[in-house]
Formats: sequence, structure tokens, C-alpha cells
Amino acid sequence: MSNIAGKAYAMNVITPMRWYMAWVNKLIFWVAMKKPSTLKGLVTLSLIHYARWVIIGRKQFPHLDPSQPKENLKYSYMLFFSNFNGSWDQYVDSFTFAIPSGLDLFWKWNLRYPRSVALTPFHKYIKYNQVETAHYYNAYPLATSNDIKSAKKVKQALLAFDDAAAGLPGDQFMKQYNALLRNLQNDLGDMHPAPIISMSAYQVQKRHDRHLRKQAERDGRIGKKILPDTSHEEPIDG
Repeated sequence: MSNIAGKAYAMNVITPMRWYMAWVNKLIFWVAMKKPSTLKGLVTLSLIHYARWVIIGRKQFPHLDPSQPKENLKYSYMLFFSNFNGSWDQYVDSFTFAIPSGLDLFWKWNLRYPRSVALTPFHKYIKYNQVETAHYYNAYPLATSNDIKSAKKVKQALLAFDDAAAGLPGDQFMKQYNALLRNLQNDLGDMHPAPIISMSAYQVQKRHDRHLRKQAERDGRIGKKILPDTSHEEPIDG
């Protein structure tokens, strides 16, 4: 499924920007790196695995072979790519709520950027410029970023417990072990596949349901019995 690998979603957005303003964006990114507090709202979003902005100048695109014609580009381009857990809408909305002014600052000189608030124009802008991810590898497909953090915490706690409990009498061991379980109960979740579908899977199901409905209409089987209709539903991931 495009964009999705297990519980993780890969987003790639490429937006054109005025080439003579690229240096301003580079300066903004440099300041953000030097002062991480400017991205504090972003860091608090635990659903994010990774997020990065990159600016490619209009003359910086790779030229891989002498036979490859060189592009005469009018604009520079800003690439935004990120991996996250949850649906497309959840991620974009969380981004907007976490650092709305930061998003407006980063994308300010991108063509036709509508600002991050209101949400609907911003959603349309991201969807229009998003490039589908056809190949996406995920080492832990059933784990979210929080699952990985919890697993690390559990491992460290178990190793520490193993050292501390060596040689303890049975009753003392059980007492310490139960205390360990109480402290780790929020980190012992069970991992299952997430109820997220890709856009391609959604479209296939939508066409299938439409085909069944049309066939039933031709056969005169539609009366009081209503077949499932998902044409009004929206895909979870966007």
C-alpha cells in the first residue's frame, strides 16, 4: 500500500518557492537548529518518527549522466518528508495545532501557500503537493514510536531488575517483581495491526461496492434491502 508500512505513514511534500527567497528559508532553518526551543511544540508530538525540511536550488538537482538534459527551472523547491503514526488528517492537524506560526514561517515564500489556519485550505495545499510513497520499509511494522520507547524502557528495567534481584529469597523476589510490573504497566501494551487503509485500497473497495450496487440494480434486486455504500466515506489516511 502506498505511503503506509505497518503503523507508520510516510509523507513527502514538494513545494515550489521563489528562488531568490531560498536564502531566507535557509536562514530560518539555521536559526531553528540553533534554537531548538522554536520547535518545542513539534518535539512534543510523540506520533512523529522523523521530520525534515530541505531546500533544493533550481540549479542543484542531480545531473546523473551527460545524456540527461539539464532542467531550466524557474523555481527552487522545498522538500518536506516525515514518518509518523496515525492517519494523515491526525498528523496534519497535530502539526497545525503544535506550531502554526512555525509552519507559516517555513512555508511563507512557497507559491500559493494559504497559511496553516484555516485547516481546509492547508489540507488541500498539502494534498496537492504530496508525492505518493511507492516503496517504504519499516523495521517494526506493528510498533509505533511510543511502542519503541516503551520497549527500550522495559528492557532497561528488566536488566536492572536482573542484577538487583539475583540471590533474593523467593518472597522478596516476588515482592520486587510485582513492584516492577506495577511500574511498567503502562509500557506493556500488546501490538496489533492498525486500522489504517491506504488511498489505493480505499479506491478499490469503493469501486467494488459501486459495481455490486449497479449489478444489483440491473438484476432488480434492490428494494427494501440496502447494500453497503461506502461512497460517502473518506479514507483514513488521505
